[in-house]
Amino acid sequence: MSFSTCDFCDAHKADDSGAFRVLPGGALAAFGGAARFAGPVATVRCADDNSRVKEAVESPGAGRVLVVDGGGSRRRALLGGNLAAAAASNGWAGIVIDGCVRDVAELAATGIGILALAAVPLPTDRRGQGLAGVAVRVCGVDVRPGDWLYADADGVVVSAGPLAAAATA
Repeated sequence: MSFSTCDFCDAHKADDSGAFRVLPGGALAAFGGAARFAGPVATVRCADDNSRVKEAVESPGAGRVLVVDGGGSRRRALLGGNLAAAAASNGWAGIVIDGCVRDVAELAATGIGILALAAVPLPTDRRGQGLAGVAVRVCGVDVRPGDWLYADADGVVVSAGPLAAAATA
């Protein structure tokens, strides 16, 4: 998949409709094995409980991007090596977490993109809490199921629908 978030921003910089959104620079760090990823969004909202994340990544990803609203918590990791491996084997394109991850070396060995606030070694307790398929807020930006997310080395953009990549010379 070839695209540039910079090109998308150039093409949509005057869009004030809310259909095109940009996550703030420097908010997320890259942990996955893919530097560029994109796809339609599936969502999870959870706080220090990755039960819904586990359910999502153990289901068929079909090229989607899982966006997790962890409320910006840095207390517990919502994704680790085992769940990242499940996501990769189940066809997820990437995972974006407004929260933390763990097992950094294992995440880097996966074939998917993974962005998160930081790493912390403490896992969550699974209590069956959280919601899937709901509107979420990640780094101050609203993201809805069915939006499209594009991530590369320059940043992350979210769109209400798929974006056409600009032709490059």
